[in-house]
Amino acid sequence: MASAPSSISEARPAILSEVNPADVPRPALVENNRSFNWITEKICGIVEEKTPTWWWVCFIVACITASFTVFGLVYLVAAGTGVWGLANPMNWGWAIVNFVFWIGIGHAGTLISAILCLLRQKWRTSINRAAEAMTIFAVVCAALFPVFHVGRVWFALYPGYLFPFPNSNAIWPNFRSALLWDVFAVSTYGTVSVLFWYIGLIPDLATVRDRAKTKIRQVLYGIFAMGWRGSNRHWSNYEMCYLLLAGLSTPLVLSVHTIVSFDFAISLLPGWHTTIFPPYFVAGAIFSGFGMVLTLMLPLRAIYRLEDLITQYHIDCMTKIILATGSMVGYAYAMEFFIAAYGANDFEKFAFVTRAFGPYAWAYWIMIACNVISPQFFWFKKIRENTALVWIISIFVNIGMWFERFVIAVTSLARDFVPSSWGYYSPTVVDIFTYVGTFGVFSVLFLLFLRFLPLMAMAEIKAVTPQADPHHH
Repeated sequence: MASAPSSISEARPAILSEVNPADVPRPALVENNRSFNWITEKICGIVEEKTPTWWWVCFIVACITASFTVFGLVYLVAAGTGVWGLANPMNWGWAIVNFVFWIGIGHAGTLISAILCLLRQKWRTSINRAAEAMTIFAVVCAALFPVFHVGRVWFALYPGYLFPFPNSNAIWPNFRSALLWDVFAVSTYGTVSVLFWYIGLIPDLATVRDRAKTKIRQVLYGIFAMGWRGSNRHWSNYEMCYLLLAGLSTPLVLSVHTIVSFDFAISLLPGWHTTIFPPYFVAGAIFSGFGMVLTLMLPLRAIYRLEDLITQYHIDCMTKIILATGSMVGYAYAMEFFIAAYGANDFEKFAFVTRAFGPYAWAYWIMIACNVISPQFFWFKKIRENTALVWIISIFVNIGMWFERFVIAVTSLARDFVPSSWGYYSPTVVDIFTYVGTFGVFSVLFLLFLRFLPLMAMAEIKAVTPQADPHHH
């Protein structure tokens, strides 16, 4: 019996000694070899510096814009839903379109924080804080529409039409309705998103607290830092809590927009009654969410000189996700036409032909141009490296996703089974002002976050630098 090789080198095939695999370096997540102190000074400086003039200008404009929503909703409650452009058969209009749009915007934050955290994708660290904040503010904007679209807002609570509260009339909502499950899903999603965001903030709030130069800032940041001292026990509990919340958030990312899609998919209306809606809506939500992350973060990257923290690699990763989900959305558009043609349902065929060539064809082709064609430019590296073009395409993505919700909601209602009930939906001034105002609400909240809380997760960014590796030279 032959003796075992005396060393590992003797056991290796000779061909391996001639193979020299290339050492492909990983892209740096923090460029220019920045130190821990530089990261702290850069991010805390945004909160600690004197409020810049541009912030005040944007804040005043955002407040004025947000007042449009306030006036629109007050007028709606006073006069009734007749002030919106609703008329038979279009009993759903911009309210449901805007609700689905804002819920979709909020998907990227939890995806970046939860799913990419579980998959150990370290490039998320520079953008997760702002994306999580964006999620919460988008859910706030979305929550306005289900409450106010009932017209008599007080009925949303008291008789239990939306919330299953016990009441003297023994009126309970229909638990089989997707609209009721919307309430459960969105409220759960919003609650978990706030917890996830806040838990991630705690170590950075403690840093700002320790650097604060005024007593009131020390007290306020100290209260919200919850006594954080950075001990081993604190970090152990923090990481376990963060991991559990990431695990809870992951199914919510998939379930929330799936349930939102059931608002349409469980109906019998041509153009809505299809099983492709749940995955199609989820892909579209991630698509629009990442578009909004780029729309917000690229200007901030330029204003605050954050090129070393939000690198070209981060932009590449986000644009590739937009490309992938945009292709999924395009595939879903094609499959809808295939299902309508293959299903031999004349009403379904007519619904999709009307979408592409009927009175709302202009909206359909804007949707196709923005959602299917514009992301394809991200196949080219030169486009991905041009920040201005990436930002413009990200805006097109958000425009296209709003038109997608408009096309789905309005075209199917405008041309249903009975030609005598056909109509053409047009939004009123109240519709337009209420929707435009939600961008003001979103901007006010985001600007306040930018001014008073760390824009990026300092602790997480430091953890992905080479200096954090105990074996770093």
